[in-house]
Amino acid sequence: MFATLSDRLADTFKNLRGKGRLSEADIDATAREIRIALLEADVALPVVKEFVAAVKERARADEVSQALNPAQQIIKIVHEELVTILGGETRRLRYAKSGPTVIMLAGLQGAGKTTLAAKLALWLKEQDKAPVLVACDLQRPNAVNQLQVNGERVGVPVFAPEVGNGVGDPVAVARAAMEEAKRKLYDVVIVDTAGRLGVDAELMQQASDIRDAVQPDEVLFVVDAMIGQDAVVTAQAFLDGVGYDGVVLTKLDGDARGGAALSIRQVTGKPVMFASSGEKMGDFDVFHPDRMASRILDMGDMLTLIEQAEKTFDAEQAMQAASKLAGQGGDFTLDDFLQQMQQVRKLGSMSKIMGMLPGMGQMREQLENFDEREIDRIQAVIQSMTPAERANPKIIDGSRRARIAKGSGRTVNDVNTLVDRFFEARKMMMSMMKGGGMPGMPGMPGMGGPGGGKRGKGKQQPKKAKGRRVSGNPAKAAQEAKAEKEKAAASAGNPFGVPGEDIDYEKAAADLNLPKDFSKFLK
Repeated sequence: MFATLSDRLADTFKNLRGKGRLSEADIDATAREIRIALLEADVALPVVKEFVAAVKERARADEVSQALNPAQQIIKIVHEELVTILGGETRRLRYAKSGPTVIMLAGLQGAGKTTLAAKLALWLKEQDKAPVLVACDLQRPNAVNQLQVNGERVGVPVFAPEVGNGVGDPVAVARAAMEEAKRKLYDVVIVDTAGRLGVDAELMQQASDIRDAVQPDEVLFVVDAMIGQDAVVTAQAFLDGVGYDGVVLTKLDGDARGGAALSIRQVTGKPVMFASSGEKMGDFDVFHPDRMASRILDMGDMLTLIEQAEKTFDAEQAMQAASKLAGQGGDFTLDDFLQQMQQVRKLGSMSKIMGMLPGMGQMREQLENFDEREIDRIQAVIQSMTPAERANPKIIDGSRRARIAKGSGRTVNDVNTLVDRFFEARKMMMSMMKGGGMPGMPGMPGMGGPGGGKRGKGKQQPKKAKGRRVSGNPAKAAQEAKAEKEKAAASAGNPFGVPGEDIDYEKAAADLNLPKDFSKFLK
């Protein structure tokens, strides 16, 4: 979504590297490039002006002029300003203090409200809520049926007393749904309303009537992030006509320029609360302004990746794999390797996962061309092996490789590559388990770079102290050694003064002028 904007900003910051101090011309040029990047990303002009003005003002302040690395300070400023225009802090759902929480969805037809209603229901179900979907879109053909199918997919009940297709009263359905929710003790009621191809009086009136009937705790405006500036116009029209509490962005995985996401919050004053970024029901999450800003600036989104991993990974399987790697690695087999690959696959597409890592914007072309079926091919090769071969890949000789290649529909070279990759991956994971990090990376415990030591034990080997220089003349060397020996013996004789001199310790203590009550410690 933000690929073009990310690339332009990256090029802009690249021009600042290596500069110890930024001149007025550098700041103006940087601001101009940022302005062009935002306008190309289809960000609203008032938002662009406000953003660039804030960046220029802060860039001229002491925080940049006195910084050791002005380029990094500019990136920090741009990141903070992006977080600000995206909404600042993450906005969470407000739940009703008593009775079911009512969430009403509004927006234009085609924005993805019906699919998003099911995604939201699944997300709430994962939060230990008991949601129910209400089919109040009785205008669009098969809208009710679509909601029922999606509700069945996510395991959430759907209240749909009317078949729709232009027949039925959506306000009456909404009222009946509230009674049903109270009777069956549902936690959350999600009301899917009808949309139109454009903003009109009939649409606004129907949405207002449903809002008055159910008294929602949250009204969410669903907007297609791919429609550009028209999204901002529509959002403002709905705000004036119906009113809403937050925005949900859909189709964030599209190839549009994404300026709507950067404009809506600043223009309407309403926060973006959720984001949908795929076709699967699980491709939905809370919108975090700071994480989105980090993605735009190619800083990655490790927190979201970790959260997804915690939800997806089987903790018991992960612990078993870790215990095998903690030993000599002989117990970590190709079956375990395949199991780990399948766990990673549950997170979603590999290109999407890799895109959350910092700096991966430089490899965007490779990520876009990544073949998601590669894991299927790996699975076919591994499952064509016998249990003994999967347990001990070292026994796979030439004839076995030919048989495995034939059984999996791959080439012998593919089998060779997989086996080699397995041994490399196992070696790397064992190194990480023992040393706490990846081998070869500088400055990290247990790694092969500077400060890590070559043996991966996490400690740098202490340098040996330099010995005393010895003269090349044997007579002079013997004389120096004798003098050194006498000096050592003399200093060892009496640590308190001249060797052989008697010391009056009571007089010395009196000279210290200690407190009277301190004398007991000298006895």
